[in-house]
Amino acid sequence: MRLSALPFSLVLTLISGQSLASDLATKAQQLAQQKLIIDTHIDVPYRLHEDWEDVTQATKRGEFDYPRAKAGGLNAPFMSIYIPSSYEKNGGGYQFANQLIDGMEALVARAPDKFAMAYHSNDLAEQFTQGKISLALGMENGTPIEGKLENLQHFYDRGIRYITLTHSESNHIADSSYDLRRQWKGLSPFGKKLVTAMNNTGVMIDISHVSDAAFYQVVELSKAPVIASHSSLRAFVPGFERNMDDKMIKALAKNGGVIQINFGSAFIVQAANQWGLQRDAAFKASGQTDKDAFTAEYKKQQPYPFASLEKVLDHIDYVVKLVGIDYVGIGSDFDGVGDSLPEQLKDVSMYPNLIKGLLERGYSEQDIEKVLSGNLLRVWRAVEDYAAKH
Repeated sequence: MRLSALPFSLVLTLISGQSLASDLATKAQQLAQQKLIIDTHIDVPYRLHEDWEDVTQATKRGEFDYPRAKAGGLNAPFMSIYIPSSYEKNGGGYQFANQLIDGMEALVARAPDKFAMAYHSNDLAEQFTQGKISLALGMENGTPIEGKLENLQHFYDRGIRYITLTHSESNHIADSSYDLRRQWKGLSPFGKKLVTAMNNTGVMIDISHVSDAAFYQVVELSKAPVIASHSSLRAFVPGFERNMDDKMIKALAKNGGVIQINFGSAFIVQAANQWGLQRDAAFKASGQTDKDAFTAEYKKQQPYPFASLEKVLDHIDYVVKLVGIDYVGIGSDFDGVGDSLPEQLKDVSMYPNLIKGLLERGYSEQDIEKVLSGNLLRVWRAVEDYAAKH
């Protein structure tokens, strides 16, 4: 229908609505460029190890490269030093972690005008004014510690600023939410020592991936705030222990910590989470051995139910309503969750879409800044301050 065929008042309403949406999109773009954006979980190091590309330039694959990060306003990604669980049994995790860190240092060395290593919270603001993207480091899976507290100091010296205690299987530190064996019933004896040592060293404790019992033991033992670097909410995906339930979020807030919302659709909506379980069951029943080929065919029959941007915003809203604006941030898991990212959040160029959604839901600039970076910075500074005194 032509606008001229509509009542004049409705025409004005439509034009006004379009103008408001355009204004909010412009405002979101401005905020993305003006504010610090910290994303606590981007899996670039392992991606480049598996399939190298020059991310100082535009790349054909993956969800992160310099041009897209600049377009989206991402200026402080935590690069995930991801250690597969197999290294716990087979050894070599210490060497592999160092290798991945070397890769990030080499990236900065190749493009010192574009990237800089971030070792302290204050580095982010300084490097932002220089127009550089700060690369902070988080270790996903504490396997490389190998039961030696001196290794914690070694990795701190190399730039590791958070450690996800375990990953998809339990290790010598803690039980994993994915591992039914629960050998430690939470933290191991060494894991309890490691919590204290991380506090004293200035490394943030990341409780993403740990079992519920391990989480509660961490928040009881830790003298500094902790983070969930890339987790979402169990309220939206019942039974998915990798996400956090309401009681845990309240305990995290009491600890002063922050939950960084994971964008992966399986973390955001029940349908996507169940799709993966159903695909796995069908693959097992098929007797086939090539899971990637099976998945490609399976998707043709059962399309993947991608989450929407609105559902991601629902997770942020839920935390804010439950415990307040000071305890939620962004941990996208870009380059770590495969082809499961929501519409409008497909890569690092798309943070303005998230910001526009927050503006549409009535969040103030001050509150948006807390979600984008302020809450994580508060925790990082508290961890640094505690370590400086101990």
